[in-house]
Amino acid sequence: MSPGTAERVSLLAQPVDRSMTIAVVMRTVDAPRLDLELIRRSLFYFAIANFVVAPFTPDPLAYGAGAFVPFLLTTIVGRPATPKAVGFFLLWQWGQVFARAIQSVLDGESMAASIDGPDVLYAYWYALASLITLAVAFRLVLGTLRSPTFSEYHAHERWRPSDLVTVYLVAIAASLAFIFLGRSVPGADQPFQAAAQVKVIALFLLCTYVFTTGLGRGALLAAIAIEILVGFTGFLADFRAVFIYVAVAAVAARIKWSGAATAAALAWLAVLLTLALFWTSVKVEYREYATGSEDSQQIKVPLEQRMTYLGERMLDLGGTKWSETSYVLLTRLAYIDIFGQVIGVDRGVREPIVVRQWKDALAHVFQPRFLFPNKPVLTDSDVFMRLARSDPMEQIRLGTSISVGYIAENYVDLGFPGMLAGIFGLGLLFAMVVRYFMTRPLPWMLREAIIMGLVFNSAGTGMEVSLPKLLGATLMFFLVWSVMASLALPVAMRWLDRRAAHS
Repeated sequence: MSPGTAERVSLLAQPVDRSMTIAVVMRTVDAPRLDLELIRRSLFYFAIANFVVAPFTPDPLAYGAGAFVPFLLTTIVGRPATPKAVGFFLLWQWGQVFARAIQSVLDGESMAASIDGPDVLYAYWYALASLITLAVAFRLVLGTLRSPTFSEYHAHERWRPSDLVTVYLVAIAASLAFIFLGRSVPGADQPFQAAAQVKVIALFLLCTYVFTTGLGRGALLAAIAIEILVGFTGFLADFRAVFIYVAVAAVAARIKWSGAATAAALAWLAVLLTLALFWTSVKVEYREYATGSEDSQQIKVPLEQRMTYLGERMLDLGGTKWSETSYVLLTRLAYIDIFGQVIGVDRGVREPIVVRQWKDALAHVFQPRFLFPNKPVLTDSDVFMRLARSDPMEQIRLGTSISVGYIAENYVDLGFPGMLAGIFGLGLLFAMVVRYFMTRPLPWMLREAIIMGLVFNSAGTGMEVSLPKLLGATLMFFLVWSVMASLALPVAMRWLDRRAAHS
């Protein structure tokens, strides 16, 4: 055992006053830390800067208000004990909304002048109101969470970095097995998909360990490289996820914010944007190549040939039209026009079945297929056709989602402002699941990791996720991981403790 490790283990073994929380301990540290408070202050400056710009945009009020909302969201939920993945949950969806305001600036026309007219502007405001409502629900449930003690916050540091790498590798194998079982066992995809988040949790824990101890940097870089490479092997290019895990873990670990940290963050963002732009430029052709079809998502080309194809395209980056690709990426991020289309259709043709979306979602959740084999299948494409009156295959060919999203579904059922009641209920449910895991007797960073897995499992696509999937995935994650937290995680922790004790 190294002297540094021995010193940390000795410190963690000492009795600690339960009243001394991490919030109190951190007051003695002069160096600024990357936490929700620093992010909140940064978002305040972001809002001020955009207020200056707003009068020169096509939608001054919408642009200025949209730029202020992330500061408001972090002010509402930014308590010391709030899991950092909750901040990501809200800010990611805000980004999908505000991207539409930025697009209007580039287009040089108001959102109300788009194909779907003023309904897009209505959708923009309704979405912002929905996010604020979610934040209020989170604050009501999570606002009284107790901050971690010093020993709870640093409890994960007693383990060895090599053993955490082993846990991560085992988690990758387990995740692949769960994904395979989910595809092989009819009607069991949701529980296995929830269990497959074990890889996310193991990687997040490894990240926070490296950030708080400074040990195992090489192992973490190798894990990140693996995640990026593996992400490019699939149909949807999940390479982006690892950038999010690492960023949220850095906030959870409250890394010292310095000039070097700023440079690293900018480099991190530059790599992410470069890869995202590259993927945006090649994804349509790559998907056709990998599947042999414009409409299928079934990969038929072997992995080696797919990687060769992507490698050749990457070597030809000089031919990429970066400005056009950047605009396409921005419009792909923005997720308001589909909501606006739904508003227009709903105004002309009201849904004949009262609160049909909620009824279908609850039936989908509380009628498991293994007990109700004849239960009708809910598909995003069917809902898209019914609510947006559009051909979902056009969206597939463009490589975009075919779901109208849970916010639009709430609007169809309850209108505005009634839809905010449905959004508030979803927020309370999600927050109660978060609170349950944040009060388990586990190391604090492991709790944060579980919430990261919950967020990605339930709402990794942000506003695009449908109401049945959001409800079902949240409840299924709770069921699966409440068992995992009681049975599997203690076994893994005892193994890690034994390894650390004999090092």
